[in-house]
Amino acid sequence: MQTATRDETALQRPTLAEVDVFGLTHPGLVRRTNADHFLVASLHRTLHVHATSLGDGIGPQETESRGFLLLVADGVGGLAGAAEGSARAVATVAQHLLHATELCSQMAVANENDAIRNLREAVTDAHRALLAATDEGVPTASTLTMFASFWPRAFVVHVGDSRAYRYRDGALDRLTTDQTFAQMMVESGALTPAGAEASHLKHVLWSALGSQEVVPEVHITDVTRRGIVLLCTDGLTSHVNDDEIKAHLASCTSAEGTCRALVDLALARGGKDNVTVVIARVRNGDTK
Repeated sequence: MQTATRDETALQRPTLAEVDVFGLTHPGLVRRTNADHFLVASLHRTLHVHATSLGDGIGPQETESRGFLLLVADGVGGLAGAAEGSARAVATVAQHLLHATELCSQMAVANENDAIRNLREAVTDAHRALLAATDEGVPTASTLTMFASFWPRAFVVHVGDSRAYRYRDGALDRLTTDQTFAQMMVESGALTPAGAEASHLKHVLWSALGSQEVVPEVHITDVTRRGIVLLCTDGLTSHVNDDEIKAHLASCTSAEGTCRALVDLALARGGKDNVTVVIARVRNGDTK
């Protein structure tokens, strides 16, 4: 009998029981309300039989998880409906994907363009929902970062400055680019990365759901059992740098434990904003 090699094992789809995922949000130590929201969901194909002549031979059936959906959203500060905006964004995207029955099959390589179109439509729905809230007298806007994993591929969808990271084989990769004026100036050469960190434009968005301009960033990446995914709002990254995030993920043995440790670190350093962290990993996977 042959046993799977390390590389082959890394590519095997994990079972639902093997996936360790957790999300945590905190209002911080300064703001009275929490305008952050998050969602963690597993995606399945389900059959519910309402009537049949087959007796008890066929009943409710649900496949093993087809994938995972991770979402974080941060309502834009200073707007009356900041918390409602991020809540609407998450709920609208989740509802769109719930009714997109063809989404799982679109994740096949041949259909990836259709999948991207479907995900963009979800973002468009959320954008329209926030515009409607503003029209109703509740001005609102929000960031949105989504990681939709359909083994062995994942789709990253991003608007604003909430972030997605992947830690794998000792390296931390940032999967998103902040849609801020400071980052835009870095890309044009007008600011250094260090200068952007100190700039008053660091948190000024040029793209957000519900704003005049929204430019969703969508790309495809791969997933393996060795990787750890982290999504967060800027309440974390304002206080905790990438090297520190990398160190926490390198020693991660529990999604919940690492989420709590990172949130606690942000709070210990002032907690000036709402902070949200979502982590997904495969239990017993080699993440070093």
